[in-house]
Amino acid sequence: MIRGLFRRLIRQGTLTVIFPDGRREEFGSGQPRAAIRFRDRKALLRLMLNPELAFGELYMDGGIVPEGCSIAEVLDLVVANLAQSGTSGPAKFIRTVRRGLRPLAQFNPVRRAKHNVAHHYDLSGALFDLFLDKDKQYSCAYFSAPGETLEEAQIAKKRHIAAKLHLDRPGLKVLDIGSGWGGLALDLARDCGAEVLGCTLSEEQFAAATQRAAKAGLAERAKFGLIDYRDLGGRFDRIVSVGMFEHVGAPHYDAFFAKAKSLLADDGAMLLHTIGRSDGPGTTNPWIAKYIFPGGYVPALSEVLAAVERSGLIVTDIEVLRLHYAETCKEWRRRFVAHWADAAALYDERFCRMWEFYLAGAEMAFRHDGQVVFQIQLARRNDSLPITRDYMVDDERTMKFAGTEQMPRPLRAV
Repeated sequence: MIRGLFRRLIRQGTLTVIFPDGRREEFGSGQPRAAIRFRDRKALLRLMLNPELAFGELYMDGGIVPEGCSIAEVLDLVVANLAQSGTSGPAKFIRTVRRGLRPLAQFNPVRRAKHNVAHHYDLSGALFDLFLDKDKQYSCAYFSAPGETLEEAQIAKKRHIAAKLHLDRPGLKVLDIGSGWGGLALDLARDCGAEVLGCTLSEEQFAAATQRAAKAGLAERAKFGLIDYRDLGGRFDRIVSVGMFEHVGAPHYDAFFAKAKSLLADDGAMLLHTIGRSDGPGTTNPWIAKYIFPGGYVPALSEVLAAVERSGLIVTDIEVLRLHYAETCKEWRRRFVAHWADAAALYDERFCRMWEFYLAGAEMAFRHDGQVVFQIQLARRNDSLPITRDYMVDDERTMKFAGTEQMPRPLRAV
């Protein structure tokens, strides 16, 4: 059965499989090449019963071991072939069932949302220090020129977003929904003269962001709240949300945009930055849902725009970032593997294999499996922003943004 599975799957490149009794068999032909070893027959059975969940679990538990290569090389080969092969009848049936269960899997009231956030973002801050940039930007970087470092690309990402927010005068009130460790909020306050409120459900991130604001002397202009966006009141000139929408869940999209509209000033603008899928609505991979992002879901553009339309907000601009996140995850994985011993000291070897599998799998999803990043600009009125995109290019090239003095390469046009 395993041979039949791999024979149908591997059409491009070569996967060598070493069975528990030592037999080796090659599937496919040509490049790239990768190899895996099954430790025992139980591993074979687990993979056959639930391949989407079991493959990652087996790597975590040592039931599958890459042979002469990394798990990233294995996933590069497997995910590329999965993307080319389509799905079999049984796989389509399983995914149809999972789509039917989405309302339950993505039911995220305030209490459950806080628990889901804590599962991932309240891990030790020392873990994220091992692989993120110095500003701890935990979302897609923007590689605006060849050869940029991760640090430069994350600065470019923040400046790219700031340009789309069109902070054309000091004192604008900005809401940052899902503010992370506070890096974007601090830059908008310091370099754009904004008054920023960042909200998060992560206690670790809230404490770190508040401390950073005080240390930078920005506590009066960059404030943070340990609060769900649904509990906020008031009006804001600008709203930004980066890497948070993936945790909202499709059943809550209408509520998200209705709330955003109620918080946005009449002449305000909003920028939503979210991972998305280019191949239509789907479901969350069960391994990711269990171990990494419970309650999470990557939306199709059609799902997001339908909810935007129902809210009454106006779409003023859409950009699709392709492969930027693949390069981001590749660098995160490289740094994490380089600090493997430090991560194992924080947690254990099984955790390290889990995290490596997550970063490698995410990279390959962006390379081969239709995942992208959407940047969607929204407004309440169609005259809230200039009617050409020139202001984005001008702002991005001219604004004095923290760190840009060390970036000699010019930004490309938007």
